[in-house]
Amino acid sequence: MQPGFQAPSQAELEVWNEQFKAIGEEYQALMEDLLPRMVPDDAAETIYADMREAFRAGAESLMQDPSLLWQTQARLLEDQYQLWQNGLKAMAGESVAPLVTPAKGDRRFRDEAWTNDPYYLAIMQQYLLFSRLVEDLIDRLQGLTADQKRNLAFYARQLVNAMSPTNFVTTNPEVMRRTIETKGENLVEGLARLRRDLANSAEGLNVTMTDRSAFAVGENIAVTPGSVVFENELMQLIQYAPSTEQVYKTPLLVVPPWINKYYILDLREDNSQVKWLVDQGHSVFLISWRNPGPEQRDLTWADYMQLGPIAAMEAIEQATGEKSVNLLSYCIGGTLAGSTLAYLTSTRRGRKVKSATFMTSLLDFRDPGELGVFLSEPVLKGIEAKLEQDGYLDGRVMAYSFNLLRENDLFWSFYINNYLKGELPAPFDLLYWNTDGTNLPAGTHGWYLRHMYLENRLVEPGGIELDGVKIDLRKISTPSYFISTRDDHIAKWNSTYYGALLPKGPVKFVLGGSGHIAGIVNPPHKNKYGFWTNDELPATPEQWLEGAEGHEGSWWPHWQAWMTDNGYADAEKMVPARQPGDGELDILEPAPGRYVRMTIPEVLGETPTSSGA
Repeated sequence: MQPGFQAPSQAELEVWNEQFKAIGEEYQALMEDLLPRMVPDDAAETIYADMREAFRAGAESLMQDPSLLWQTQARLLEDQYQLWQNGLKAMAGESVAPLVTPAKGDRRFRDEAWTNDPYYLAIMQQYLLFSRLVEDLIDRLQGLTADQKRNLAFYARQLVNAMSPTNFVTTNPEVMRRTIETKGENLVEGLARLRRDLANSAEGLNVTMTDRSAFAVGENIAVTPGSVVFENELMQLIQYAPSTEQVYKTPLLVVPPWINKYYILDLREDNSQVKWLVDQGHSVFLISWRNPGPEQRDLTWADYMQLGPIAAMEAIEQATGEKSVNLLSYCIGGTLAGSTLAYLTSTRRGRKVKSATFMTSLLDFRDPGELGVFLSEPVLKGIEAKLEQDGYLDGRVMAYSFNLLRENDLFWSFYINNYLKGELPAPFDLLYWNTDGTNLPAGTHGWYLRHMYLENRLVEPGGIELDGVKIDLRKISTPSYFISTRDDHIAKWNSTYYGALLPKGPVKFVLGGSGHIAGIVNPPHKNKYGFWTNDELPATPEQWLEGAEGHEGSWWPHWQAWMTDNGYADAEKMVPARQPGDGELDILEPAPGRYVRMTIPEVLGETPTSSGA
């Protein structure tokens, strides 16, 4: 019996009995919903096969090294013996230091019971010792390729973290207290939430991360004033209203990713990069990508180029009379921007872009990080089969995969709060954006995964052909600014650095603090993360970092100085502020427009199940 536990009264037992009945009914309903989803599709089956192969290779490597196997077993016995001894000492009233403590940043064991209650302290240490043992064992395995070891480490980490005592009712002190306080009502509500989330998921489980009713696109997020002035089947072009009397002569075109929606750059006024750019005097135009469905299955990478940046440049010329733009691109939008620059260069139109900025963008895919786990040849074939069958990749599948790269923070923490504690998630605009995903057309996504990630052909001269033109990033003479982030788990900064070595024109590489989003959306007034600069571009990222100089504050003003000091924005030729509709393009509708408001269920004709959040 755990310390502090009191036997319930007869009346409480009767309440518990009713709650257990309710739990049983919810569990039965959950199983009825879940069973039809248990048969994996081609993509899921290839991932399971890849997981089995990873563990097979790991076991084979271990069997070929008997000494490592013996050392691991001996260490396991030693840890268990020491844990048992410490338990005896604690029972005798001695003060004993823990054998192992959670790593810095591990928020799973913050509750005081994990350190003050011997029962939970022993459980935590047992788990952390096992977790550390698995990690060290994989690190010491010999004879595995780098990809095999990466895959094995990833899959093992997923299993070990899934086994965390925090993920189960009886071994999580917060959940146990909550269950006793509510007499099990938390579990009833949690199972109902789990069933609703499963109904709103594609593959896997998309946990509810925030109170979605607290936000509305165009009302309290994505609210920078502007108008849609052009659209085609793939994108809407937003022209933002100026906030200064004069603006820079050369317009700024923002090319966001289409894996997520653009408004990560325009969440709120106090952290909106779009608003900040407008306030600096830029004439800002932004591409808002369509959320595609099966009807867009045949759209290609070349279509994204022609209907995206190139069509936008032509529209901007109609709106402003300017024949060239500055490009600001983000993530896969930067990969497209690099492809577009190379294409324009090869077709003698490179001067249409005066400067290009790449925010956490991969051009060289030599090291995709843990994303590479999902991009082996067998797994990719499964994805391609799924794309061929459906005509698109459901954005909820992509979101689930990305969340597994940071599973404790982006999956298990919500699993515990939503389904075990039965709590409503708090309103959080960033997580609202994170769950407002987009689909990916088959004709683009499969090609991108194979040609970029798997084969890394974008770095090869002529390795990629777009609309009959073989492109070469090494021919790009456009001045470029690369900003990457040190803790990025999606576009690793060492890989983005190698992309910065490709263009022949002048390049500035800057490294920001934090990760893929927080390091980019880093407004100056918050002063949260610093950045590093180096005027040189040595052969490796390690050499670059050794010679880099650290700076406090946001990288945004540094970028603005780069734009103005080098003349890319034509700061010496300020012009009267341009209002949407002043040029040859009419206003079609107010920003943020229709395309960004389309959700995945709406695109696919689904009726989402209300989650109460």
